[in-house]
Amino acid sequence: MFLLYRTPSGIQLAHEQALRDVSLSIDEVFRSSDPLALLGQAWEKGEASNEESSRLLAPVGSQEVWAAGVTYYRSRTARMEESEQAGGDRFYDLVYDADRPELFFKATARRIQDPGEPVGIRSDSTWDVPEPELTLAINSEGQVFGATVGNDMSSRSIEGENPLYLPQAKVYSGSASLGPCLLVGSLPGPEAEISLHISRNGDDAFHGTTTLSQLKRSYEELAGFLFQENDFPDGALLMTGTGIVPDHPFTLHPGDIIRISISGIGTLENTVAMASDIQSSGQR
Repeated sequence: MFLLYRTPSGIQLAHEQALRDVSLSIDEVFRSSDPLALLGQAWEKGEASNEESSRLLAPVGSQEVWAAGVTYYRSRTARMEESEQAGGDRFYDLVYDADRPELFFKATARRIQDPGEPVGIRSDSTWDVPEPELTLAINSEGQVFGATVGNDMSSRSIEGENPLYLPQAKVYSGSASLGPCLLVGSLPGPEAEISLHISRNGDDAFHGTTTLSQLKRSYEELAGFLFQENDFPDGALLMTGTGIVPDHPFTLHPGDIIRISISGIGTLENTVAMASDIQSSGQR
């Protein structure tokens, strides 16, 4: 098992409490038919790292980021509540039990915010939440080989108006962040915990936890539907849905600090800002 960290100077691999710099790109990992073996070879040729990087980048290169919805019972309930007035609640009730999952495009690589960078809320939204999600790393052949922590920022007020507004509720400046690293090898099991902490002015504004045992669909099932009649020559990242949704009327404010932790991977931290004040990370 390796923890892959992407830094401004290159890739660092953590393995058995040691850290090495390796000559490898994130795209090479996602394009490989055997990413774990590739990292093993790079590890053997790597050099001991003098220190951990003070700045981490999102573990993404040329990959698209997609997301799954209504994969936890809690997310089903929340989506039904937010869309009830618009008459769209039945859509979410049906998809939770359907054979086909809900999948939607979330972001191109340049739209992903790095760990520590701000994530955004829309000025035309009145109800905004982070969605903490285990995010699968899938190689070009459709094989799940790793995972990271994902923050799927969402406008519940816009999506609640009409399910057809989903792209506007989900895709905008600063609407996603990934990190702090990519776990490659043994993936988190059902007992792994996901936690969400939101701080406001130094105080706890929200805290919630869930476990991956509450995820209704398997990693392979979600990846299989994403790659069905579709191709990803650079691989892909897939957010697997959320089991933690703050109750109404909680909404994010600029300056809030979001911390999402997943057992075995680490903690992703971002501060909230207005989306209009955020610039994308540009070409990776």
